[in-house]
Amino acid sequence: MKARPQYPYRPVGTALSRGLHMRCPACGEGKLFHAYLKVNERCPSCGEALWHHRADDAPPYMVITIVGHIVVPLLLAVEMALHPAIWIHMALWLPLTLILSLALLPAVKGALIGYQWALHMHGFDPSDPEHDPLPPSRRAQAAMGKPASLGS
Repeated sequence: MKARPQYPYRPVGTALSRGLHMRCPACGEGKLFHAYLKVNERCPSCGEALWHHRADDAPPYMVITIVGHIVVPLLLAVEMALHPAIWIHMALWLPLTLILSLALLPAVKGALIGYQWALHMHGFDPSDPEHDPLPPSRRAQAAMGKPASLGS
């Protein structure tokens, strides 16, 4: 088995915090997303390549766990203390669950991207087979035989 090259240490806590605040894990200045969950290919401030992330299904699973641990105890506490009608539960807990889920999803995805960046996971490791030197916007051009510049 081939030995992995050693890369500079990237502080995991800092990268997680920056990602949680939806900022570039490298510089903490540039926005991580250019739409609700659409990650920038490069940091607008420092130019760090961000297209290598593999967030996939992990953020929704984490958000489900977090929201469940918030909503279920609250629901049970309200039920035990007040015994409200079912329509009151529905009017209270369904919107709260939806709002929490939508609010937490970008932050959790950002934290996961920061974590992957800090640990040189997936394409953030140039020696990894998943590493692709071209961002998604340039791959189609390269496949059609057009020259693809690496500039942003």
